[in-house]
Amino acid sequence: MRLSVSGTYSAGKTSTATALASYTGLAFAPARPIREILPDAVPGKALAEVTPAEYLQLAVRRHVGRVQNEARLGARGAGFVSDGSSLQEWIYAAARVRFGMDPAAPAATAPATAAMGFFAEAVDQLGHAMRQHVKETYEGFVHLRATAGAVKPGGHRRMHPEFRAFCDDMLLQALVDLDVTYHVVEGTRPERLEKIADLFGLPVVRSADEAIELAARAYESIDWRLEGERAQSAASLVAAAAGGTTK
Repeated sequence: MRLSVSGTYSAGKTSTATALASYTGLAFAPARPIREILPDAVPGKALAEVTPAEYLQLAVRRHVGRVQNEARLGARGAGFVSDGSSLQEWIYAAARVRFGMDPAAPAATAPATAAMGFFAEAVDQLGHAMRQHVKETYEGFVHLRATAGAVKPGGHRRMHPEFRAFCDDMLLQALVDLDVTYHVVEGTRPERLEKIADLFGLPVVRSADEAIELAARAYESIDWRLEGERAQSAASLVAAAAGGTTK
C-alpha cells in the first residue's frame, strides 16, 4: 500500500504519518521541509520574502526530493506512508497566486503584476504534472482537516486563517477531481491510527500507544528552526566562493 497522509499546515500530517508507519510496519516517506531547503536555495531570505520565481525553485526542489524518496521506497515493493504529497507543493504555490507571497499577511488578492501573472501560469502547469504524479503514485489518501485559527505550534510559521483554509479546501477538491480513494479521518491519535489501518486493511505490528510514543521521539528529534536560524550548507558556501550559483 502506497498511502499519503494529506492535510495542510499544522493539521498533524507528520506526526500521524510517522506514527502510522510505526503502527503498521510500513516505511515512512518524508518530505524535506522548506525551512531546510531555503538557506541553500535562496540564501539570506525568509520564506515571506522570496519572489515568485524563487518560490517556483523551492516547490520544484521539494517535489524532486519527495519523488526520489518515493521511488527508493517503492522499488522495494513493500509500500510506504508519505508525509503529504506533491499536491502540497502545487497548492501552497496556488494559494500565493491567490493571496500573495506572505502567507501570514492579512487576506487580500495578490497584486496583478507581470511577475505574478507568469507565476500563475507556471503554477498551473506545475499543477498538471504534480497531479498526474500523485494520481499514478498513491493507492489511497487520508485527509486530516486543519483546525481553525492562525496557530504556530513548534517551529511552524504563522499564516492567515483564510490562506490555510484555502489550502485545505483546495487539497480536498484536488482529491475529488483526481477520483482517488480518500477518507477524512478525525479523532484522537490512537483512534486515527486504528481507523486508518481498518479502512485500508493495513497490518498492525504494535499498539497504537507504542507507535505514538515512537513517533513522538522522532518528532522531538526534528530540527524545527526556521530558515532565518539556519546556515547555508558547506557545499553551497564553497560554490558561492568559487563564483558558482547557490540556487
